[in-house]
Amino acid sequence: MDFADFILQHQGEDLASLALSRDRLKEQVADFDLALTTLEVRSKLRTKVPSWYAHPSLQYPFRVSGEQCSSEETAEYKAALAKSAVCGACDYAKTGKNALCEEPRCSALHENGQKCVTPCTIADLTGGLGVDSWAFARHFDRVLYNEMQPELARAAEHNFKVLGVDNVQVKCRELVPGNVAAVLDGFEPNVIFMDPARRAEDGRKVFRLEDCQPDVLKLLPELLDAAPKLLLKLSPMADISLICKQLACVREVHVVASGGECKELLLVLERGYEGEHLSVIYENGSVLCVDQVQPGTQNSVDQVQPGTQNSWTRSTGGQWPEGSGLCAGQVLFEPGKAMLKAGAFELPCRYGLRKLGRHTHYYTGMVPQELKPFGKCFEILEVRPFNNKTIKDFGKRYPLASVTARNIPLTSDQLRKKMGVKDGGSVHIFGLHADEDKLNLLLVCSEAGTPGTRP
Repeated sequence: MDFADFILQHQGEDLASLALSRDRLKEQVADFDLALTTLEVRSKLRTKVPSWYAHPSLQYPFRVSGEQCSSEETAEYKAALAKSAVCGACDYAKTGKNALCEEPRCSALHENGQKCVTPCTIADLTGGLGVDSWAFARHFDRVLYNEMQPELARAAEHNFKVLGVDNVQVKCRELVPGNVAAVLDGFEPNVIFMDPARRAEDGRKVFRLEDCQPDVLKLLPELLDAAPKLLLKLSPMADISLICKQLACVREVHVVASGGECKELLLVLERGYEGEHLSVIYENGSVLCVDQVQPGTQNSVDQVQPGTQNSWTRSTGGQWPEGSGLCAGQVLFEPGKAMLKAGAFELPCRYGLRKLGRHTHYYTGMVPQELKPFGKCFEILEVRPFNNKTIKDFGKRYPLASVTARNIPLTSDQLRKKMGVKDGGSVHIFGLHADEDKLNLLLVCSEAGTPGTRP
């Protein structure tokens, strides 16, 4: 049976049962183990990389490569960012639009139909499954894909042909200090991309740069000697401040979130760069350059002193408890994962929002449209002091609710159990600390656009 026919015939079936039927089925396909692994990986790629799922003849030799590969969304963002690193005037990754570019190395087709003529190239030295290289191929004239595992390199070469990608050169060479030039073998990239493996030999997940393979710190001088720009993908668990100190020449840090989860950190390194790095967050398909948002004169919690006229917007009616400045009808803004990972805790304040507390990263105020993709907006239905009486009352009145605790002496799970509520419904209960008057509060909210129900 043709490989693709076997995949189509058995997709959706229980993989454990298929494995037990090896003796009966192995004659139907040339490589039964490869087919079984491909079926498992395809189930992960159905929503992660739908363009690949549409091709049943693609081959996936390792389960872990399907787990670790980029999604189609994040791969496209990386490709646009890599192109922007070569040709800053295009700036697609920051603006979502291609502008006319006079950079001679850029070959992007611009809105006015003009096209630069000099080829633009990128080398992906840790190719893996090849999703990133596939995305690069749509933005760059030539792509070098290198992977140290022969099985993955063979599968990538096969898959690129099936996908109709003809501008990717596939290599399988070991990447260790001293042989970067040998791996490139005459290929002259404008950008080098690396995604070091974040698993130790015993299978443990690692986050420190020096624990990943290959070791970028040891390879860095050779990498920047081979190309003026380096795009580095790292774990979302990595310490941004530490990494920037270790690498020294970081020009941009992009925090990429998708589906409500922080997926990866992308660092743009530039040969000889010594300035401060630019911080960019990507979430829900929107991009915001943190450093380009100018702070106001009275909005930042660091700039406002408690007790002054500028501290905490106060309401004349329905306020509870006294001094908190919170009342029903206000909007509560919860930052998304990308904003929090980037450490942009004062960013909402620059848009005029008020922060509940220095370590309570929730905000109130009129949320501008450009900020909404980077978090959630809730309508405050009730504000009560955090005490046993309120906990008991809310538990009875809202038996179904989502519960979140921040900067109070309980975790979210502990607060949910103490209230006796089950997860669900349209109500969200927050246990939060407000710095002014040192108040712990319970807020009943409904997500913006969802009608709130008051028992």
